[in-house]
Amino acid sequence: MATQMAVNSGASLWGPLKELWETVDGAVLRRQPESGHLLDLQLKKHKPHFLTLFKNPPKSAEQREKVRKASTEGIAIQGQQGSRLLPEQLLTEAFILSDLFDVGELAALELLLAGEHQQPHFPGLTRGLVAVLLYWDGKLCVANSLRTLIQSRQGKTFTLDLSGELVALTTRFTDELMSQGLTKRILTLVSEISVTREFERLQKERGLGNEKHRKEVSGLIKECRQALADSLFSWTCQSPLTKDDTLALIGHLETVPAQADGSLDSVNLALVMALLYCLDVSFIEQGTEDREDLIQALPLLTERQYVSAVHSRLMDGQPWKLPGLQAVCRLAWALSLRVLSQLPQGSALVEFTEADEALADQALLGDVFLFMKEGILGCESFAQEEFYIRRLHSLITDFLALMPMKVKQLRNRADEDARLVHMSLQMDSELPSSLRKDLDHLMMLIGEFYSKDTFGLELGLEFWCPTESLQHTSLQGSYLGMALQRPPHKQVVLSKFVRQMGDLLPSTLYISYLRMLKGLANGPQCAHYCFSLLKTNGATHSDNIQGVSGSPVSWEHFFHSLMLYHENLRRDLPNPDAAQYRHPPLRGITQRELEGLTAFLQLLTTIITWSENARLALCEHPQWTPVVVMLGLLQCSVPPVLKAELLQCLAAFGKSPEIAASLWQSLEYTQILQTVRAPGQRQAAGIEVELNEIESSCEEYPLTRAFCHLISTLVESSLPINLGAGLRVPGFQPYLNFLRDSVFLPFPTRAYRRPAEKWEVADSVLEVFHKLLRDYEPQPSDFVQEMVELQGEQIPAHKPPGHSIMFHLLNDSPTLALCLSLLEEGVRQLDTYAPFPGKKQLESAVLHCLCLLDLALQKEMVFTDLLRESQSSLLISPLEQLLQGVSPQTRRADHIVNIARYLYHSSSNPEAAFQSSKILRRISNYPNIQMRLVGDFTHDQAVSEKLMAGFVECLDNDEAEEGIEKGDDPDTQKKVARIRHETQIHILNLLITSLELKTPNLALYLLGYEVKKPVSSTNLQDPGVLGCPRSCLHAILSLLQRGTEKRSGPVLTQQAPHLAELCYQVIYQLCACPDTSGPTMRYLRTSQDFLFSHLQHLPFILPSNQIAALSQMSWLMKTAAIELRVTSLNRQRSHTQRLVSLLLDDQPHTQHTADGESGMEEETRSVSGFLHFDTVSKVRRKLLSVLDAIDFSQDIPELLQLDFFERTQIEQVISNCEHVNEQGHTVCNVKLLHRVLVAEVNALQGMAAIGQRPLLMEEVNSILQQVVERNRVRRSLGAKRHALQSWRSLVETLLTACPADLIPADDRQLIIRDLLLDLHDKVLSEDAAGELMPIVAGAVFTLTAQLSQSVLSEQQQGVGLESSSGFASIANSALHLILRKLLDFILCTGGGYQRLRAHLYGSLLYYLQIAQKPEEPDTLQTAGKAMWERLTAPEDSFSKLQRENLAIIESYGKALMEVVCRDACDGHEISRMLALAVLDRILSIDRQNQWLLYVCNSGYLRSLVESLRQDDGALQSMLTPQPPLLKPLYIYESKMALLTRVAKTGQGAVELLRCGLVAQLMECQVFDMVPDSDAHRMMRDPSGFIPSPMDRYRQILLPTLRLFQVILTSTTMNHQQGAAQVLQWLIVHADTIQSLLRCQELSMGALKELSLLTGIISKTALPGVLEMGEVNSSALMEFQGHINRFQRLCLSLLSRLAGSERERLLKQAEIAAPGDSAEQREEMEVAMQQVCANIMEYCQTLLLQSSAQAQFSICLFSPSGSEPAGRDGGRADLSSSLPPMAYSRAPSLGLVLYLLKNSAADFFRFHQSHRQNLGKLQSLDQLPPEELKELCQGLVSGPGGVEKISSVQRSLLAKRRLVQLINNRAKLLALCSYVIETCLFVLWRHLEYYLLHCTPADPKDSLLPGAGLYRSRLTDDSFGGLQASGGRGLGLSRVSQQDLDLLKSDMGAAFGEALQRKLLEVEGLYSQVRSRYTFIQALVRRIRGLVRQPKS
Repeated sequence: MATQMAVNSGASLWGPLKELWETVDGAVLRRQPESGHLLDLQLKKHKPHFLTLFKNPPKSAEQREKVRKASTEGIAIQGQQGSRLLPEQLLTEAFILSDLFDVGELAALELLLAGEHQQPHFPGLTRGLVAVLLYWDGKLCVANSLRTLIQSRQGKTFTLDLSGELVALTTRFTDELMSQGLTKRILTLVSEISVTREFERLQKERGLGNEKHRKEVSGLIKECRQALADSLFSWTCQSPLTKDDTLALIGHLETVPAQADGSLDSVNLALVMALLYCLDVSFIEQGTEDREDLIQALPLLTERQYVSAVHSRLMDGQPWKLPGLQAVCRLAWALSLRVLSQLPQGSALVEFTEADEALADQALLGDVFLFMKEGILGCESFAQEEFYIRRLHSLITDFLALMPMKVKQLRNRADEDARLVHMSLQMDSELPSSLRKDLDHLMMLIGEFYSKDTFGLELGLEFWCPTESLQHTSLQGSYLGMALQRPPHKQVVLSKFVRQMGDLLPSTLYISYLRMLKGLANGPQCAHYCFSLLKTNGATHSDNIQGVSGSPVSWEHFFHSLMLYHENLRRDLPNPDAAQYRHPPLRGITQRELEGLTAFLQLLTTIITWSENARLALCEHPQWTPVVVMLGLLQCSVPPVLKAELLQCLAAFGKSPEIAASLWQSLEYTQILQTVRAPGQRQAAGIEVELNEIESSCEEYPLTRAFCHLISTLVESSLPINLGAGLRVPGFQPYLNFLRDSVFLPFPTRAYRRPAEKWEVADSVLEVFHKLLRDYEPQPSDFVQEMVELQGEQIPAHKPPGHSIMFHLLNDSPTLALCLSLLEEGVRQLDTYAPFPGKKQLESAVLHCLCLLDLALQKEMVFTDLLRESQSSLLISPLEQLLQGVSPQTRRADHIVNIARYLYHSSSNPEAAFQSSKILRRISNYPNIQMRLVGDFTHDQAVSEKLMAGFVECLDNDEAEEGIEKGDDPDTQKKVARIRHETQIHILNLLITSLELKTPNLALYLLGYEVKKPVSSTNLQDPGVLGCPRSCLHAILSLLQRGTEKRSGPVLTQQAPHLAELCYQVIYQLCACPDTSGPTMRYLRTSQDFLFSHLQHLPFILPSNQIAALSQMSWLMKTAAIELRVTSLNRQRSHTQRLVSLLLDDQPHTQHTADGESGMEEETRSVSGFLHFDTVSKVRRKLLSVLDAIDFSQDIPELLQLDFFERTQIEQVISNCEHVNEQGHTVCNVKLLHRVLVAEVNALQGMAAIGQRPLLMEEVNSILQQVVERNRVRRSLGAKRHALQSWRSLVETLLTACPADLIPADDRQLIIRDLLLDLHDKVLSEDAAGELMPIVAGAVFTLTAQLSQSVLSEQQQGVGLESSSGFASIANSALHLILRKLLDFILCTGGGYQRLRAHLYGSLLYYLQIAQKPEEPDTLQTAGKAMWERLTAPEDSFSKLQRENLAIIESYGKALMEVVCRDACDGHEISRMLALAVLDRILSIDRQNQWLLYVCNSGYLRSLVESLRQDDGALQSMLTPQPPLLKPLYIYESKMALLTRVAKTGQGAVELLRCGLVAQLMECQVFDMVPDSDAHRMMRDPSGFIPSPMDRYRQILLPTLRLFQVILTSTTMNHQQGAAQVLQWLIVHADTIQSLLRCQELSMGALKELSLLTGIISKTALPGVLEMGEVNSSALMEFQGHINRFQRLCLSLLSRLAGSERERLLKQAEIAAPGDSAEQREEMEVAMQQVCANIMEYCQTLLLQSSAQAQFSICLFSPSGSEPAGRDGGRADLSSSLPPMAYSRAPSLGLVLYLLKNSAADFFRFHQSHRQNLGKLQSLDQLPPEELKELCQGLVSGPGGVEKISSVQRSLLAKRRLVQLINNRAKLLALCSYVIETCLFVLWRHLEYYLLHCTPADPKDSLLPGAGLYRSRLTDDSFGGLQASGGRGLGLSRVSQQDLDLLKSDMGAAFGEALQRKLLEVEGLYSQVRSRYTFIQALVRRIRGLVRQPKS
């Protein structure tokens, strides 16, 4: 916190001093490691500050001049460049400050600058006022440092257990200071500095601000004085002062005045105690090991001058300003001399030690004991310092033990005085004037001193010497190490003093003695001893009824007297209706008796409060019956004060539940509070009257307060349900009504003699309400109106008291109004910062009010729900709405604001702030209230600033500490620290809750965002910049940033893990919410460098709180993921780069140290790192070390072992008590469970149950412990899951969202390898928790996908393919390792976790993809290579990797196969699809067919095939216009893909046929449900995601057709069988097939269908196929008919595609989708060529099958050679080009010729394009960018898509597109050449027939036998030709000679030289490469021969 310092200003007055204090505090009090070295440096640096304590740097003219010029010339400021001009105003203030504190001008200027810098921390103050605070704070830092250093010294009184070196360092340093005159400096400062004087000076210069500022300044000044005095005190505790210093101290004390009430102030008290420790020699008796050294160091024993000087000074007759103080010092000196005289060294000092008696007498004359009681004990700070108490204890006990004769003298004197008093009383004369009350004072002092025991030291035990050996270990005296050990002499003497004083006690000392006993009975053991003493005192004469001779100080005597009082007074019990009741005759009890009774009752109360045994023993005593007697006395007319004491005493009895229950009944019976009115009774009696009549008129209310206290105690022990049954409606209600209506509501309007009592009354009654509401749980029975019978009539029963309080708080009732006005009053009083009477009680009352509101809000939900269910007529309003009501005092709705204002006082009232934060957090859950709250909070600027400051102050608090145990911690400081911490937690939770609600909300206001304007327009600044106040965001960041610059990392994560976790969560929420994200991330990035500074300290390791550490990391990683994404999107490369390298690098980073303060080791390290560059060891990547920090194992608690309860029932109860907490974990509510179980135990009846109760309770305890453990396990698993998920999202963001070039490819693969291997190692360990597996599987999936992508892109760029290590940058061995782990993971998931395996299958597919060969261009050259070359070629890396992968997969054997097959057959859809895909992939690489065999033999294949039939229904539903989910479709596609893969091997295909695949598909009706394409045009899914019904139908049909095609291709041996089955399928679905073949509109999809269909038909619809089956003739006929129809349709299709429609279709495709036209057109070309090829193949097969010789073969085409018209672009139909004769059925041979010509032309077009593209591919680097762009356009969708991609990507895409084009052309070339060949063959066959074998029909004679012959040839053949329909149209039967001639001439013309040359060229270009040498040539030759043949 160093401030900016002006140059050469010496040390500044605040910053460095603050640093000094932090160092001292860290080293001595907080014991931070490595702080000793820092301390040494700081002490050396600041030694002058200590030597000239509080001296300011002097003023000087030179400085003044320099400062004056600062406004014109500027002034240099350290740490800043150049000089800075300062405003005139600042300089004026600096001069004022300089004069005010008398400091140098530069120092004053610095203070102001620091003030300006610190201003945001002090909202509402100007820089000058802040400077005043800083000035005194600097002083305080020095004083505190001094005190702490002195406290750390070694010495005689205490030790801080520090290391030896540290103590040596501080001792050396402080000794030096002491020798330079520290004592005198401190004494002068203490007398010089005074708050009033300082305030006068400040007031004059307007150096004081608001109340808070005044309070803070006065607090700092007081603390400075106190710290100085404490330093001196701490010194004397440990080591003695020198002679001069001691005398100086005595000299100072001589002049000390007392405060107004006669007591010393705390500073002087410290100095008095310092002197008492100087004169202390009692430690010599303690016999510690270093006693000899201490004695050597003690000047009292070693220096004669010291003793004589002190002695003469104290014997001096000069009276001090405070004679009592002088007496105390003399007594202390006398006792020291007495001790010295008993030591061997004391013989030399006889002349002094003789005087001890005289000194003691002088002290007694100075009323020493009276002053000790009033002057020392009266000081508030006395009880807060343990060593003050111990010193005074030793002073009192030493006096009693060392001067027994003096004590005896005192007693004798007292007896003498008592006789004188007695005589004068009897003679009614004046009391003698010479009475001394020394013994009286001594007893009172002892009583007072021991009755307060802040530290639980129980020092009073020394006065009790146990007479009998105590068997109970718990009651051992302070020196009872063993039973019956002789107690030390001192203890014996003291206990004798207690006993002897009680013997024959004179009446004057009676009360003092009782008071002394009361003090000495304070404590559990002391109370027991005192009880025994009083018991034994009276035991001797118990037979004597009067008890006269028994000791007056005994139980016997006390209770006997009480009974007598009761007897006497009861007789006078007045009739309540008598008029004279108001003036009761107070005979019987005199004032003296009243005091005695009071003293006795207080003693009794003390004993029974501490000792339960005494309580029970007294209560159950048959003769004394104290409770009855006291209640009796309460009914008599005795003064209220006594009644109050009686009630207090009863309250002490009521602490035992056993007594409380009977006490309730007695209370009701005696009608102390009248709950039953006697009939005819006119007015009330009892306590109500006392309150209204007596106490109100006296304006004192002891009785009412005592009654409240009694009720409060009793309520805690037990609440009787049937109290007062029989006489009234039973229950507590009358008491509650009295407390509410008579005590609470009127309390503000009553008069009070003692102002503080007002708040005492409020506090005591609110305490009861608080307890009642705290223990109330709403039950359904509370809302049902029950009736009770009372004297024969039914009267409504009372509800539980908590219900009544709830009801009043949930209505606009006077009770609620009063609570709220009390809160308003409270905060108003606190805002004055002034002390006032009753402040403590007011604070307590306010706290109770806040607790009531909090409890009401907490229970309100249950209460309202039960009320609704009961349909009762009660009306209530939610409290959060009532709190928005208007306050009658201020006329504004400011209740919630008032509650929030308590946060501003968190420093003085941590509990109130805590409750306030709790209430606000509960209210913040209601979104509608948030909006109004923001308005209320920001309505008034001043209040708004205060509220913000309050929240910030709570968060900023340094004293907050995370507590482990919630137990009753005796150390209040720890408790307060824990409360402060809880407050911070509540505030953060409030922010978290609010941030989830809509804007504006409280969180945005508190975090400093805009609430009036759009949130995203906020501009966050550092506090103080542009008037930006310090908001909660700044507070949270400063909490988190502490320690980030050090190596140990953020302090908060270690010290308050839960708090840190919430802070990180708030930051994450701000970054994740779209509105706040922008401003927040900008601010964190620029002003704070937040993420980098925190991420570099990951992972956070907290062995003690693993859960919190994981959560902290989760939120931080999630924030980091957002930051990476945002910076990548905004192209902020440097930011992204920094974070990426921080997370992924495996080279060590040098940590950046703050402000260049690197230690030596930093320097040397970096130098050595520079020199030995290569030897730098690798470090673990940050991401991996975070993964290491997540422990995958989870210890699960073992099952409950129960003896009494039933386990299943207990589990049921536990699950009923479960709820989901804020973090989303399901946890069990342990408190609720405890209540349920205890109620169950209590419900048991009978003796057996009572005996078993302890065992039952033990079991209940074990159940609860088990549940707590379960909760912990759930939270732990939740935290691990969360951390893993965050880690995963960070990893995925790093790999997918960040620019790829930030991580080079080789690094990328290594990183992914490391991540994958580590993940697998962790998840595959034995004890990994199953709950974490799904997240790991997800991460594995992403990582494998990234790995695959990275390797592929690297191959595409062509790098590292030839490298020896195998594949890409990542070695094969690493890849194999990854594969093995992946398969292990799949296997270890076993039967369950199917969804999880889906991720793993996905990963496996990605992995296997790596070894897949990329698509290579088909250069058409490969066929040239000899087979041998291909076989002997070296294996490429792809095949090698593939082979090794397969070997690994096969090494897993059947187990893996089983898992994958099982998943493929049933289970979750996605897992099935992926499992099918995995099977497909493995089958494709499995050359040995191991897997295929397994699938076939294990029956999985059959089950898959049979499942197709079951899919039919689901698939049919797919074709409805609005389909349900498309899952069945996708699964079907996956299945078909797998079956197709299986069918690709002959063995697989046979197996499929054997499984009845085709039969299953025949039964599927879905194929017949062709959707109507036009109807669904309108119903397209606009997003294009859901395909149209027609597309869906094709998705079902095409896979089936493909499968058939593959089967037909694979089944070589049993081809006939397969073909027959497929043909049956075709015939079963013939109608559909025919409609598809007739298809009107040839779209892309239709062409695909046709290409597959024609392919199948060409292989099946053949005459030979039918001969397979044993089919009867009629079926055969039918089949024949179908086949003929298929043939006809195919040929007509050919005429459409080969002829007119072709060009039109291609054009249409271009028009329809101009964007994708290129690719679409290519696909259509391929499809059309394919259809033509298939049909031509079909024709060829038909011709070949019909007969081997042309003369017997059938004719498919009519003998017309004219080509279809329309080549020139005319659209004439095919029919129009035919001659007028009706060849309606058969297409002409001209069509074949036309097809041939077209194909030849296409061939050359394609061939050229193929060559060009090959050329482009080879010179890809030289291509112009335009062409590249054009190539990419085909693959990138979207108009601007190409522009966005990088050049590297562009060339990759271009390459891919070229390969695609080349391969497409290659395919087309193959098809063209095939079409050419088949066309030639068909042409040749037909021509041969027509021109050689055909007998033309004579046109004249149509009925010639020849014609009939021809016809029969077309019909009767076993194979039906086209004209199989017989003679419907004569068709081809009329082939005339004319036709044949025409044919010949046409053919001759068309089949000319040009065409023949072309065809031969085709062969040369293509077919020879494909190794068919002379096929085209031969056919061309034959056709030429036929055409040129001369006419016969």
